[in-house]
Amino acid sequence: MPDPRFESVHLDGNQRRQLFRAARSAMNLNCGEQTLAGDFGFLDGEDPGDGNTATMVALGQSTFWVQDGDTSHELTTGPNSIGRLSDNNVVIRDECVSRRHCAIVVHSDGTCDLHEMASKNGTLLNGKRISGPTRLRSGDTINLCSRKLIFLVRNPRNEAS
Repeated sequence: MPDPRFESVHLDGNQRRQLFRAARSAMNLNCGEQTLAGDFGFLDGEDPGDGNTATMVALGQSTFWVQDGDTSHELTTGPNSIGRLSDNNVVIRDECVSRRHCAIVVHSDGTCDLHEMASKNGTLLNGKRISGPTRLRSGDTINLCSRKLIFLVRNPRNEAS
């Protein structure tokens, strides 16, 4: 089932639309079935009988979010859209930020990737422009024009040690 947040009807011009569609396709391929199943709520920590419980339980112990100044945005399993449209997971009210600027994919195994979604001004990770999926680590800085987001992970298992 396609995610309506990642339709390209909001784009003007055929070239940007094609770039966005290519970025969307790459992101969907990067997600994998288990991550998308978690995104749509098919795997919720209960035993579905197919051996997937362990990865979802491990993910359930971690919390992922981006910090935008004083505002925290919690991320969920699957694609998390970031941009200025009001239906994004993370809404950035800044005219310099594209309507669908980038996305963070939280995988079912607890890893996270940042995806550039053919934005006009590009996405920087720790000061370097990204062009494809790039692995995120806690404390990474994501720059969208003049906006600085901090990617953070809390894992209670590590805090207790």
